[in-house]
Amino acid sequence: MGADILINQSAGLRARLKDAREQAEQADRDSVEAATLRLILCAVDDRDVTARQRGECSGCKESMVEDLLAMMATQREVSAREYDEAGRIEEAERERAELAIIQSYLPQKLSGEALERAVCEIIEEVEAHRLKDMGRCMEALKARYPGQIDSASAGKLVRAKLQTPVK
Repeated sequence: MGADILINQSAGLRARLKDAREQAEQADRDSVEAATLRLILCAVDDRDVTARQRGECSGCKESMVEDLLAMMATQREVSAREYDEAGRIEEAERERAELAIIQSYLPQKLSGEALERAVCEIIEEVEAHRLKDMGRCMEALKARYPGQIDSASAGKLVRAKLQTPVK
């Protein structure tokens, strides 16, 4: 992603994507960044049409756009790996470049101390004391930190905290 492109982080995801596309196209219309942003916005427009057909006049929700980006990122990861295995290095590099652009618009995953702090807060908040409470903890984590929780690592941490006796 171009370092000279400044995007207002407080703006909605859809607006940030449109602003970024306009700036990328002004810089170089044929760049990987411009093409990737056009592809993303085309997919968002497609989801908007589907949402309107269901009666959602404002189009798809922000969370659906994030889900779309996550799906696109996963697709790029798989494609890059397959291209690498087939010896098609140039295509794999293109997929990784697109992946980096897509990931820059996804919420950052909590990890390390931030994840541990979030888990401890949720455990205390939902008054969890046993492994039986793990589901409530995970549900609360996902609700409070949408798109920022890796279920596998959060689940391991919640399990460890609930299995450890309080001193």
